[in-house]
Amino acid sequence: MAATNVRSSSFSRNISVVSSPQIPGLKCGPNGTTFISTGIRDLDRILGGGYPLGSLVMVMEDPEAPHHMDLLRTFMSQGLVNSQPLLYASPSKDPRGFLGTLPHPASSKEDKPTAPDPDQGESLRIAWQYRKYMENQKNSIDDYSNDFDMRKPLERQFLSGRPIDCVSLLDSSDLSVAQDHCATFLSKFPRNSSSIASVGRIAIQSFCSPLCEYSDKESDMLSFIRLLKSMLMVSNAVAIVTFPPSMLSPSSSKRLQHMADTLLSIKAIPDGDKELEKLLTGYKDINGFLNVHKVARINTQVPVILDAKTFSMSLKKRRFLALECLNQAPVDGSSGTSYGTSGSCSGSSKSGALDF
Repeated sequence: MAATNVRSSSFSRNISVVSSPQIPGLKCGPNGTTFISTGIRDLDRILGGGYPLGSLVMVMEDPEAPHHMDLLRTFMSQGLVNSQPLLYASPSKDPRGFLGTLPHPASSKEDKPTAPDPDQGESLRIAWQYRKYMENQKNSIDDYSNDFDMRKPLERQFLSGRPIDCVSLLDSSDLSVAQDHCATFLSKFPRNSSSIASVGRIAIQSFCSPLCEYSDKESDMLSFIRLLKSMLMVSNAVAIVTFPPSMLSPSSSKRLQHMADTLLSIKAIPDGDKELEKLLTGYKDINGFLNVHKVARINTQVPVILDAKTFSMSLKKRRFLALECLNQAPVDGSSGTSYGTSGSCSGSSKSGALDF
């Protein structure tokens, strides 16, 4: 049998793809991309797999609510559960004390959140072979990402013996200390095309906080993020940086957003907003909104097209963080439908010859 000839051109990029990660907590994606979990299953699904290795994630904080801390906590806990080294920096005197607030993974299937199945009525039409395949896919997701109980602190066994480096940004007159820590940390995870020995995670909280002495040196902060991004591109690590955009000039804030591979923002939900309560279903259970402004594109020029860009943040069973597409409340008092259900392209609810 003749071998298949692969046509190449000067515009194609030679990428060595790792067929299957040899360490836990990794997942292969298209174009040779390797993902690590965000720590939130819904966010992994929204971003197409999670955070790609070598990428910089920027999160714009909302001064009205600390919901960005939930993204940091789950991101850090997911790494510690998978024994991935962690570097954490924050504008506090004792950043190691923040480790006591990290959530613990659900211990059993009974503790995990259960989502309603919109296709429950169609389940009888699916062959048992396909259902078995879906169960296998679900088990592989369970091995990749965890559900974290936001009310239960991470047990000591996940903290003791783990390579954790905590850095305080409070008393630093410049970012040289943080830069040295990041450079030393990322040097342990060099990019190797043949295999991945280990991966690292960097979490930087409130990078532009006014509590830091360097907060008025916007050029230094931009240079630090630019250098961090360049170091990440040649390493098997992911960095997530939260910052308050209101503390920066509009030009510096835009430049930070432009340097991000994945850009997210958090918005608090207004208390007692009657108009919003009428507009959205499940308003009382929503804690805030997550906006996806940019999704990382690694080894490709094709943009990522999302079904939605704004998602509600809520706690299922008051314990598990969940992201859902916003649903508009029905105006006629009928029950609303969840996002993703099928419907006609026409605006009328009546079926017609032009509906498809």
